[in-house]
Amino acid sequence: MKAFIGSHQVITDGDALELALGTPLELWLGVDGESEAERAARQDAARDILADDPELFDRAVRVVADALPPLRRPATATFIPLTPRCLCGAEEVAA
Repeated sequence: MKAFIGSHQVITDGDALELALGTPLELWLGVDGESEAERAARQDAARDILADDPELFDRAVRVVADALPPLRRPATATFIPLTPRCLCGAEEVAA
């Protein structure tokens, strides 16, 4: 089964993210071996894009959060509530 967003075929998760954000992932993540000058230019471009579209950051966070698997706590986890305490002198006193 093929997946499309608009007229673009989605082959990888990266394709879906790029289409959802409207920018290449390399703009945000960088590339291996980039120079300091290339990195600075990439970050300047990213800042300009965020300045033009302030909602892009929130959309990006939602896209990534939706793509992550849900966190699951182990069934055997035991949670012990902590009570705040302070050390006064040599003896411990409950706060």
